[in-house]
Amino acid sequence: MGLICLLAACVASQGCNRGGEGEAKSGKKGKKGKGIESVPVEVAKVTRKNVPIDMTAVGNVEAYSTVSVRPQVSGQLQEVFVEDGEYVTKGQKLFQIDPRPFDAQVAQMQATLARDRAQLGAARANLARDTANEKYAREQANRYVSLFKQGVVSRDDQDKFMANADALAQSMEADKASISSAAAQIQADDANLDNIKLQLSFTTIYAPIDGRAGNVTIKAGNIVNASQTELLSIAQVQPIYVTFSVPESKLEEIQRHMGGGRLVVEATGQEDVARVERGLLTFIDNNVDSTTGTIKLKGTFQNTERRLWPGEYANVTLKLSTQANALVIPNQAMQTGQDGTYVYLVKEDRTVEVRPITVGLRRESDLVIASGLQEGEIVVTQGQLRLAPGSRISLPGEGGGRDRNGGDGPAAEGPGNGAAKEDGGKERRKKPQS
Repeated sequence: MGLICLLAACVASQGCNRGGEGEAKSGKKGKKGKGIESVPVEVAKVTRKNVPIDMTAVGNVEAYSTVSVRPQVSGQLQEVFVEDGEYVTKGQKLFQIDPRPFDAQVAQMQATLARDRAQLGAARANLARDTANEKYAREQANRYVSLFKQGVVSRDDQDKFMANADALAQSMEADKASISSAAAQIQADDANLDNIKLQLSFTTIYAPIDGRAGNVTIKAGNIVNASQTELLSIAQVQPIYVTFSVPESKLEEIQRHMGGGRLVVEATGQEDVARVERGLLTFIDNNVDSTTGTIKLKGTFQNTERRLWPGEYANVTLKLSTQANALVIPNQAMQTGQDGTYVYLVKEDRTVEVRPITVGLRRESDLVIASGLQEGEIVVTQGQLRLAPGSRISLPGEGGGRDRNGGDGPAAEGPGNGAAKEDGGKERRKKPQS
């Protein structure tokens, strides 16, 4: 029995030795055939370009001006010449109020003015008459004074002619006063007539500005009250404002860049981001909102195609300056770890190393590098999760990586390839059963 057990142990030992040799040979052959596995990645080159320095915010579009159209006289609204939502131009006829009451007032005032002008003429004629009479009476009085000195006439005759001349002089003063009064009345009549004509002109209502009309609130036939009834509102949309806010910490930077001239502001709609409107920064508020820590700014846009609409939200970009000749990589190349930001740098032997970097501005898909990289170096942009320092890579279109010994690396993974590769590796590591 003991002999049988010893023979079985020897056979098992020989079988295990042969299995080990087979596994070693198999592994050696696999290493020669497969080589070092390479990871499929995408890469990009570090380049230099001019990068705009700007700020982004969400703004609100505001009408350049809004006018509430109200009648300046009361009366019955006869006609409406504008439709809801119509674009109107300054001076365009919008409404007509019944002008007949004002026409009657104009006619009445014109008659009053004619009467007062006639009275002025009569006062001037009286002055001319009294002036002639006073002259004759004064000459007579002077003769009687001379005759009295000669003793030809009595004192009573002298005094009578002198009193008559003085009375006529006072009549002349009264005539002059009547003329002044009539002239003043005519001036008042002219002013009243002009005022009534002005009121008459208010019966026709014109557009005060260019813009888009709102809803017409009163229809023809209704009575409107002066300065109370709102007929419609007009919003000026050419030009137009876009109001937005930036953190107060950015104010100093904005003011510094404004020293070189007016800053450009770009705005797009929330949906139509491809069509950009360009304007100029025209307003910085005079105080900071203490509740939000922001300051309000306004950009003025010509809005020639009327794409910006009052009340809508807009994506705003305030362009400050341009960082010239900056080192740039794609945003997706940057990785973040416990020690900060880094990238996988591709070396000449198709292996990667970890390179710490210091980043600057972000602009759309570009990332400015402050330090850590050189122009022309190559960084990994896709596939970083499968990489480690020293990993070998393969690029799209190569069909698989190739090591320095000429061994074929794996092709880029497709659906299920990773699982098959893992299963294959497990299969190779299985020891043969003794």
